[in-house]
Amino acid sequence: MKQKSRLRRLKAVTLGCSKNRIDTEYLLSQLGGDFVVLPEDSAEQVDYLLLNTCGFIGDAKQESIDAILEAAELKKQGLVGSLIVFGCLSQRYPEELPGLIPEVDAWFGARGTDPLLEYLGVVPDHSKCRNRVPTECGPGTAYLKISEGCDRRCSYCAIPFIRGTHVSVPMEEIVEEATNLAARGVKELVLIAQDTTYYGIDLYKKRCLAELIRRLSDIPEIEWIRIHYSYPADFPDDVLEQMAVNPKVCKYLDIPLQHISDVVLSNMRRHVDGAWTRHLVSELRSRVPGVALRTTMIVGHPGEGEKEFEELMDFCREAAFERLGAFTYSEEEGTYGAAHFRDDVPEEEKKRRLDLLMQQQAEISLAFCKGRVGTVERVMVDDVVGGKLVCRSQYESPEVDGEIIVSAPSVSDLNSLVGQFINVRITSADLYDLEAELVEG
Repeated sequence: MKQKSRLRRLKAVTLGCSKNRIDTEYLLSQLGGDFVVLPEDSAEQVDYLLLNTCGFIGDAKQESIDAILEAAELKKQGLVGSLIVFGCLSQRYPEELPGLIPEVDAWFGARGTDPLLEYLGVVPDHSKCRNRVPTECGPGTAYLKISEGCDRRCSYCAIPFIRGTHVSVPMEEIVEEATNLAARGVKELVLIAQDTTYYGIDLYKKRCLAELIRRLSDIPEIEWIRIHYSYPADFPDDVLEQMAVNPKVCKYLDIPLQHISDVVLSNMRRHVDGAWTRHLVSELRSRVPGVALRTTMIVGHPGEGEKEFEELMDFCREAAFERLGAFTYSEEEGTYGAAHFRDDVPEEEKKRRLDLLMQQQAEISLAFCKGRVGTVERVMVDDVVGGKLVCRSQYESPEVDGEIIVSAPSVSDLNSLVGQFINVRITSADLYDLEAELVEG
């Protein structure tokens, strides 16, 4: 009698952004029954350890390298059989890394996982990707990647030569994936891409984000659609309309603006100026009343002197973004900025400017949160921790924004509410998080 072969034990660890996480989920969805997939935080022995890396900026690259070295040590201890690295870091440095870290058994890039699957002895089947199981958010929420790559050429950004040019996912495939996610209990979709507003240009010869949103809204189980990573130049007017009139579209937009100074925006090659940026923010506020705006800013970019930084501070104070993240300029080899500008702002000065901007933002964030005390809001329950519900409203995106911690002493089984919507009354606020109580009924 032929002996049944042992199932191979595999663990995948994902670093970097949510787009990387989806790539990992697509890969895992195709593995089939020959593998036992262990949780990412498992400490058990595995036959294969897969590391999906990030190579965007310096800190992210260092985190990925540290993770590879830590995994190499586990391999020396016999806890890992084969160590496989893929994703943005290995896409960016395919020639340098193998010689630097010889403990890695195989290196693969970020532009498709078929070669990695074939290395594992798996025949790729992309149709299975539409049945992926989300691993990142709570059970009621899932990220939905609508395109890959980027045609923009911002001077500071390495993404285009890591991920390639913009490629939209056909609308029918996105709707199929969303329908499958809804059947698993997902009620909130977070649309992500390098630039969501560019969706459809390559396939349909026009911007089709609004049409995609309309089709996703037709899925009965989907109740929230959230838009991330929207480029400000040529922002589609019909997307604004969807945000204003479609009850399923969250009054929330993640739109990285990066700066306000004409000098800096020109050096960044953002294809907008300060006047357009101010106009766009004004349009968003007036066309979508109550919208919560999340943006990111870069401080210390070449061309940013004290005058330009003060202009940035003034703009952020006037715009009063509900959510704002910032980071210091990191010169990345291979980019237009590295080739054409001198990184002439000292690191200490970059840090000082970053601290000033974030201190100002803390005051804005606190005022926004305090202004919600006493209001009743509909929230998604993500988790139960310490006998309380961990929730978000339409104004909080998963993982990047604050949380609403809800007391519900009258509920005997709190876990039954995870992945569901409830109504709560905000009772107190701090810089980023809120506390609330359950509104009965």
